[in-house]
Amino acid sequence: MIKEHAPATIKNRDPILDVLKHILPESGLVLEVASGSGEHAAYFARRLQGLTWQPSAPNPESRASISSWAKEIPGNNLLTPVNLDVLANPWPVPLADAIVCINLLHISPWAVTKSLMAGAARTLRPGGILYLYGPFKIDGKHTSISNQAFHETLTNRDPEWGVRDLAKVTFEAKTQGLKHIQRIQMPANNQSIIFERT
Repeated sequence: MIKEHAPATIKNRDPILDVLKHILPESGLVLEVASGSGEHAAYFARRLQGLTWQPSAPNPESRASISSWAKEIPGNNLLTPVNLDVLANPWPVPLADAIVCINLLHISPWAVTKSLMAGAARTLRPGGILYLYGPFKIDGKHTSISNQAFHETLTNRDPEWGVRDLAKVTFEAKTQGLKHIQRIQMPANNQSIIFERT
């Protein structure tokens, strides 16, 4: 199996971990949607030993990479990755105490955002946390020139991609019974967005 590497992971994993330590429960199941290479899953599971971490990816290459990273983790709190397509219903994980989704919304069609919110509403227990990380427009505006340029690069690659407006994401979450409880400014013009299942 080949371990994939995502360069941004090394830069953002500690700031994200600092937030997760404060918002996640001390114990329970965390479903990571779109785990990518698996580096985040391995890093967080090692440092949040009270939690069981369930990574996921829709493609076998990513799941193989996640499994390779998991072999380096002591203990058994990092589970075998599951095949999860956000657009599918139902998801393969029926119940979770929290859901973590890092850098997905801007590299997927809007339908994925809608399905993520619906899936989180089905999967999270009442009071469960949905954590999103990535770039967002705030009040309809990009937070930096670099984010605007990034958005243009994304839409040139795929017209359905792009940096999402937080107000629209929050509205979609609200329609599914997810309450926006916090926004935290992160390095490199990213945001941590936290919702709670009502």
